[in-house]
Amino acid sequence: MPIYKAPVEDTLFILNDVLGIERYRNLPGFADATPDMLAAIVGEAARLSEEVLFPVNLSGDQEGCRRHEDGSVAVPKGFKEAYDLYREGGWLGLAAPEEFGGQGLSYTLHTAVGEYMSSANMALMMYPGLTQGAIAAILAHGSDEQKRAYLPNLVDGNWTGTMNLTEPHCGTDLGLLRTKAVPNGDGSYRISGQKIFISAGEHDMSENIIHLVLARIEGAPEGVKGISLFIVPKFKLAANGEPGERNGVSCGAIEHKMGIHGNATCVMNYDDATGYLIGVENKGLNAMFVMMNEARLGVGMQGLSIAEIAYQNAVNYARERLQGRSLSGAKEPDKKADPIIVHPDIRRTLMTIKAFNEAGRAFTLWTALQSDIAHRSDNEADRQMADDLLSLMTPILKGVLTDKGFDHAVMAQQVFGGHGYIEEHGMSQYVRDARIAMIYEGANGIQALDLVGRKLAMNGGRAVMALFKEIGDFCEENRGADRLSGYTKSLKKGLSDLQASTMWFMQNAMAKPDNAGAGSTDYMHLFGLVVLGYMWAKIAKTAEEKLAAGAPDNADYLRNKLITARFFMERIMPETALRKARIETGADSMMALDAAAF
Repeated sequence: MPIYKAPVEDTLFILNDVLGIERYRNLPGFADATPDMLAAIVGEAARLSEEVLFPVNLSGDQEGCRRHEDGSVAVPKGFKEAYDLYREGGWLGLAAPEEFGGQGLSYTLHTAVGEYMSSANMALMMYPGLTQGAIAAILAHGSDEQKRAYLPNLVDGNWTGTMNLTEPHCGTDLGLLRTKAVPNGDGSYRISGQKIFISAGEHDMSENIIHLVLARIEGAPEGVKGISLFIVPKFKLAANGEPGERNGVSCGAIEHKMGIHGNATCVMNYDDATGYLIGVENKGLNAMFVMMNEARLGVGMQGLSIAEIAYQNAVNYARERLQGRSLSGAKEPDKKADPIIVHPDIRRTLMTIKAFNEAGRAFTLWTALQSDIAHRSDNEADRQMADDLLSLMTPILKGVLTDKGFDHAVMAQQVFGGHGYIEEHGMSQYVRDARIAMIYEGANGIQALDLVGRKLAMNGGRAVMALFKEIGDFCEENRGADRLSGYTKSLKKGLSDLQASTMWFMQNAMAKPDNAGAGSTDYMHLFGLVVLGYMWAKIAKTAEEKLAAGAPDNADYLRNKLITARFFMERIMPETALRKARIETGADSMMALDAAAF
């Protein structure tokens, strides 16, 4: 049976020591961010994840959701009880404004505990995850009346939310959507159309479901310029604000999926459903992108979350499974065989996953911190810099962590050999669940195109130049420190490869756009490697300083960090040169292919 232990020590080390979270206590939501407070909240989130959410993960995958003849949907056994405990603990509103019933804490802390919960039960946590996106969109673009009507119950978790974009004939190209909105003359609209792949579209865990739906008002311009966003509740609100009459929205089917079986991914039918415009007419994508960008960061975290639980189970199995003898002599001669963790290939596999996970955790929390600064700082320059970095990092975090999350789930499954292919060990579920993260919220090829086509040139390249300077300054400031030179040299070489590839894109993107498109995914991963290397360099510097200051209680933990950092820098970081070469020399050969080649 699978196991899970929340990586509390790692999280607190990143928050307190590497990011220095106490330095941000001037920001709203950070005032009480003392080490003791963080430890208490993170520890309680770990307990909930391990004892409540995780125990129904495997069974939820095996049982799945059930649609009844009347269109209602039942979630797997135990999901509602687990969700109720999550909701009663106030976790959904951890970072939501106190004005609407939230706790007003930081998005960084919300992200930290969100990792545990997604590791423990990704399918279940998608229900509140979509709700948090709806909260963000209504906060940013809803009217005061809409905020009062919907936010308190969404923040409480008594109601849940969804995001309705995709239609049978259109996925990423939303300009093709056909769902229409007809004005009723009283400020409301009749919404008609069909949406597919709607996560958490129908279920029995909340009293109401608030759908955020993209549609085109009659007479609106074609393409994306004519799209509006509407609030369409499952139950219309009565005069007292409580759920009343059933709206014209229903679940036509549950998608039969490869993974995340515990989440009801629905075909949603809108038949003259009453909807209410949110934001400005024909500017629906602006409002929906608030939800989508938050979701992309959350999906990147899902990649990390699944890789972490897959890694933990692979390590546990490798320590217990006896198979063969060590190449350098028996390590446990009193037994008939050694545990497979003695074999170099197993150790390489496990250390690769571990190195990405620990840097990925720092990357995720650092990016979440940029979101907090961008939205909460009263310093305009700090807000601008953080917002620039957040926009730049979003496609990288989503694309790289989900690509690697799937790769590493497969690698962890391989450690089990044939037992990894057996459902009872849970590894099959992690592989299947991880796969969707590479697809939804913008398939990863689209994330790469977004990075190359929009984010690099954003504001004249201000964000990418600022990041290059930050990493370069770190290397320069620490290159004279003997204990850090190995990290800074490797990081500097990776940064040089990234800068050269960035220049290649600047010079070739306009003249050879297809070549730029062909190299975009390699570039995204090159960029991700450098950012992860930067995280490892900061982690290593923190560990070295703490060890040099004395004999801390966690000395073994810190030395383990240095071992993992060296592995990443020596074994993984050199891949930047390969990515650079593929970008610069492989694009023309890719574009020489035409339809006849296939």
